[in-house]
Amino acid sequence: MEWKNRRIEAILEQALVEDKATSDLTTALTIERSLRAAATIVAKEECVLAGLGCIPRFLDIFSRLDGGSGGRYEVVSHPEIFDGVRLRKGQAIAVIRHNARVILACERVTLNLMQRMSGIATVTRRYVDEVAETGAKILDTRKTIPGLRILDKYAVRCGGGENHRLDLSDGILIKNNHISLGGGIEKVLERAKERRKPGQTIDIEVRNFVELELALDHGAESLLLDNMTPAEVKKAVGMVRDRGLDFPIEASGGITIENVRKYALAGPDYISVGALTHSAVAVDLSMRITAELY
Repeated sequence: MEWKNRRIEAILEQALVEDKATSDLTTALTIERSLRAAATIVAKEECVLAGLGCIPRFLDIFSRLDGGSGGRYEVVSHPEIFDGVRLRKGQAIAVIRHNARVILACERVTLNLMQRMSGIATVTRRYVDEVAETGAKILDTRKTIPGLRILDKYAVRCGGGENHRLDLSDGILIKNNHISLGGGIEKVLERAKERRKPGQTIDIEVRNFVELELALDHGAESLLLDNMTPAEVKKAVGMVRDRGLDFPIEASGGITIENVRKYALAGPDYISVGALTHSAVAVDLSMRITAELY
């Protein structure tokens, strides 16, 4: 993850601006300007870590917004602590040594982001573990928090999942509304094939076996099986493979942690789960801060 990416920097800066971190009234009134502190970020529950790299970036951006105040800092983590690692309850993630006012000003935005990202990574790992040794891979969707997609999708990778489309320009996926507005499966597939650029694969969503047959008859190159039961997915996969077609097949819709393995055993190559990002519960992290004397 390139944390110095301009898009990511804009996200982190906006978080600090939104919280008015450089105008922390309580801290300014109660904490001496010269006081330095050590802050330890701790996992208060078992989880999968994501977002570790945001810590120094928040400190750097804060310094720029605040005119370079705060002085030197140090962020230290054990070599075994990195994004994607499983954390134990009570395990220390990182220690920040810096000006106390800066640490306090950045505390909430840092924890908020790491808690959300680690929540996504944790739930993703649960799904990945559930489908282990089935051959199916877990995908995310575009059901992300507006403005945070690049971080949400990175967190999915930390949990062992894979990314679907990053945005609308990232691949052709014909869904039911395209089919309805475009005059049916035959017509939308024909148009897409005529107008696409070389190398672009056409993926199409189907909801039943009638739509599946139409998609196969008119040259579908990749399938998304939407809201089918595991038994229906198994039948659909068999229909595709019986035609000698080896293109990717994805199952989506109505998939939960309780039934994901049944879907995986039905034979799709991919299983996409919107809940990885739209319903992930933030994990519980805390920051313990003590004064340091130099």
